[in-house]
Amino acid sequence: MNTRMRRAAVAVAATTMAISLAACGSAKESGDKAEQGSEKKGDDLKIGLLLPENQTARYEKFDRPIIEKKISDLTGGKAKVTYANAKQDANTQAQQVDTMITNKVDALILGSVDSKAIANSVKKAKDAGIPVVAFDRLAEGPIDAYTSFDNEEVGRAQGTALLEALGDKADGGTIVMMNGAITDPNAALFKTGAKSVLDGKVKYGKEYDTKEWKPENANANMEAAITALGKDKIDGVYSANDGMAGGIITALKAAGIDPLPPVTGQDAELAGVQRIVSGEQFMSVYKSYPAEGIVAAEMAVALAKGEKLDSIATSKVDSATTKGIPTVLVPVVSLTKDNIKDTVIKDGIWTLDEICSAKYKAACDKIGLK
Repeated sequence: MNTRMRRAAVAVAATTMAISLAACGSAKESGDKAEQGSEKKGDDLKIGLLLPENQTARYEKFDRPIIEKKISDLTGGKAKVTYANAKQDANTQAQQVDTMITNKVDALILGSVDSKAIANSVKKAKDAGIPVVAFDRLAEGPIDAYTSFDNEEVGRAQGTALLEALGDKADGGTIVMMNGAITDPNAALFKTGAKSVLDGKVKYGKEYDTKEWKPENANANMEAAITALGKDKIDGVYSANDGMAGGIITALKAAGIDPLPPVTGQDAELAGVQRIVSGEQFMSVYKSYPAEGIVAAEMAVALAKGEKLDSIATSKVDSATTKGIPTVLVPVVSLTKDNIKDTVIKDGIWTLDEICSAKYKAACDKIGLK
């Protein structure tokens, strides 16, 4: 685990305890048998970790090392984590689950590419006696546990910030709505949350579901929106994440739109934070990856050992196929130029030097980020 992640994991510990982990305890502390009556296991575990894609920086840079380190900590370094990334391919991920089943992992942490398509694979794992923790995205099928962020709150934070940035134009202004991939259930929750704030206040000039969350697809969609609406008819852009915001802003600049309309984001990626510093992007949503990853690791180790999740899961949710899934939802923070120091820098996600590189030094100085 790199130095940044060690800093982040330590720095977020207080936040984690305050929001959900105070009641968690170590997975090793629980002595309860799992409901299915699995035989108790020690620390010599095999945990599978399947993440959905590498377009978004968070999965490889943050989630993987955080989860792997926490699993090691919980098991005294005895557990082995087998990792694979599906690179946004649902068929590849189904094959990866098959491989995990063949390798007889004791538990599986799954960030699904396609929440519906993966249901049969989840059932196969369950039939093989392998508990599955849905990570970040609520997969369908007989999931044993789920951890993510409050995804509707993400959308509400984005929508609220966009209205703030629109100012006088918030009443009847025209926005472009750039949602995430329809295969990701979180995208629908982001949209629901955002529209709960925006409906009745702005006009949706154009709206897109962006295939595979790819920045280049968001860029093409934005180009089409500019052509359809006109360069001077776009008052703001709802972008569901930072990667797409980058593609959107590139299209706006290429069309000669100046000043840029406010653009939202999510994930607090370095490039997104730097665009906020420079004024090209209005906001992002900071999500505590250490908090989410720690919960996923604790759930997986507990389930692998045949323990209940009573001391970890703080609530329950229903998927389209499964009711009462033990769940932990981690709160989120609206990130603007005003709280960069108190969020991503304080939690050790990015350093001041990383954000305020030579290209952004003057912009950092201008907003007092020193």
